[in-house]
This record gives sequence, C-alpha cells and structure tokens, in this order.
Amino acid sequence: MARPTAILYVDGFNLYRRCLERYPELKWVDLLALAQNLMPYADVVAVHYFTALIRPGTSLDRQKPQRQQVYLRAIATQAPRVQVHLGKFRVDPREMVRHPLVLDPGTGEPARVRVRKIEEKGSDVNLAGRVISDAHLGRADLYVLLTNDSDQAGTLRIVRDDAGGVTGLVLPMETARGSKELMHAGPGFVGFVTRPLLEASQLPDVLLDEVGSIRRPGTWSRTSEDPGTSGAGVL
Repeated sequence: MARPTAILYVDGFNLYRRCLERYPELKWVDLLALAQNLMPYADVVAVHYFTALIRPGTSLDRQKPQRQQVYLRAIATQAPRVQVHLGKFRVDPREMVRHPLVLDPGTGEPARVRVRKIEEKGSDVNLAGRVISDAHLGRADLYVLLTNDSDQAGTLRIVRDDAGGVTGLVLPMETARGSKELMHAGPGFVGFVTRPLLEASQLPDVLLDEVGSIRRPGTWSRTSEDPGTSGAGVL
C-alpha cells in the first residue's frame, strides 16, 4: 500500500517565538527533516516556510538580519521541495495604553505612552492562500500546518469542508496548551514540536550552493550557551 503524501506549512515567526528564540543552538533547522520526523509514516513532498525579512534597526542585535539571510540561503539548497514565502515587517510609532493601567491625573483617562510597534504582515494570508490552493488542486493527501495562530482555524475548516482534504496541526510547543480555536477546527491529527525533535532535525554545519559554502553561524553552535536576544525578527 502506498504511503500518503504530505505538505507541511510552517509559520516561521510562530516557530521562532515559541521554540527557538531563547535557544540559538536549535535555530539551524532542517525543515525537510523536521517534516519527515513529524510524519514518519508519510512521504513529505513539500515544505512551505512563511517568514519576513528582518529590517535593520528593529533589534539591538545588529547581526540578526545577516544570520537570517544565511539561514534562508541554507534552506534554499533544498529547493524545490522547500519553498520560502516572504511577508513584510511593518514598524510604526503608536500611542498605546500603559500596562499596568495608570490613569492620567489630569483627564482621568488611561495614560498612554508612545511606542514603536513592530508587526509581521502578510505571512498569515500567504500561508492560508497556499494551503487552500494546494488542497483544491489535490497536491497531497495530508495538509499539515505548523502554527499556533488561531486565525488559521478557518483555513483548516475550508481545507476539510470545501476541498475535502485531510488536515493536520503541529503546535510549536511541547504541551497541549495550544490554541483552542485550532483544536476545535477538527484537524485529522495533532502533533507537537519538542526539543528532541528539533535536535534531530538540524542542517549540516556546512552546506554548498552555486556561490560557495554556507556555514552555521557561530552563535548558533550546538555548544552555544547564549540565551539569545529578544526583538523583532525570525531566526
């Protein structure tokens, strides 16, 4: 009996925030290996990775954009089975209510502060559109989302109810404390990203492409104890 085919759709920002941000030694993720380790019973025919290019100046870590470019170049060596889809980061000055809540003594209204709000735009729409398109075209037997974004619950329902596809959900966490909206969308199966799974799904330290060698960033060494730095961006 033929094994089912599967496509994995990775919400890169969600994976980063939930699993990788504080663990640089895990960031050199082999997406094909991750997909196959998540679904050893299936043949993974494609992995779609959704992210956005980090804008210089959005993080105190000035090398973060360069490391991301190195990583994107590394996973590009797995094309066409691995495809990268880019959204954008939007940076806007905003006035927002303080937390914890403080009342302005003059007006009695909640006090507000001026902040720099950083948002990733486009990746959620790109992911939803790609999954729905693939399902309607019948490009696989299983359509599996790696995300904890509750906005994708509708995507799972459309694939199941309108396209007749079998869906799966992989939560970027080791427990079932994921989005209830996603769980209620009735995925055919639910999996979890664990540290051992990520450790078993790492790219070789050195890869080659038509330009030359691609090396794992030094701060992402498997022996790194750097807790990472917070700030906007993926990887």
